[in-house]
Amino acid sequence: MRVLVVEDEPYLAEAIRDGLRLEAIAADVAGDGHAALELLSINTYDIAVLDRDIPGPSGDDVAAHIIATGSGMPILMLTAADRLDDKQSGFEVGADDYLTKPFELRELVLRLRALDRRRARHRPPVLEVGGLRIDPFRREVFRDGRYVALTRKQFAVLEVLVDAGGGVISAEELLERAWDENADPFTNAVRITVSGLRKRLGEPDLIETVPGVGYRVVSGGGGHE
Repeated sequence: MRVLVVEDEPYLAEAIRDGLRLEAIAADVAGDGHAALELLSINTYDIAVLDRDIPGPSGDDVAAHIIATGSGMPILMLTAADRLDDKQSGFEVGADDYLTKPFELRELVLRLRALDRRRARHRPPVLEVGGLRIDPFRREVFRDGRYVALTRKQFAVLEVLVDAGGGVISAEELLERAWDENADPFTNAVRITVSGLRKRLGEPDLIETVPGVGYRVVSGGGGHE
């Protein structure tokens, strides 16, 4: 999951970003409405977390922009205003969920995962291919009935690859979807993560390298780099 967090309080924004990363949720941060709109024009996000009271275009304006694009991206509003009228206006703007400050990070994570499940309800809750079984909600992976312990990043990469349904995913797209905007585009992180993932999954290799293009999951076993 990749999330855009729009929050103008730097310490809170950093705390949210760092906390989400510990939960394997990649998060980019925008401190005002203009930065949020710019990031939305460049990157693809699964969910937007919007503080309503921000400099520049407000959180409501950013929400309206998201809705106008027709992307279907869920929106979670953050605000210190806890009156029912404030919540009502937020939902009327187009928010899918509402969380008032102060809040526990754990509650934010639970709400984000619930929104992500609803967003992706057209997909099966459990992904299966070539003896591989992935449960995104429980964050568990089994290969031929054997539990496979993965790091958070390995799980995120595997989920993107399996969700592609055999399609080829480039290293650049993996960086975009499993890391965040601070990832170095020239890093070896993707290659190293895929290599470690292959070792954890065992033989026959399910991840095929398509030279010069990227990676894909194949049910019959693929080839190494």
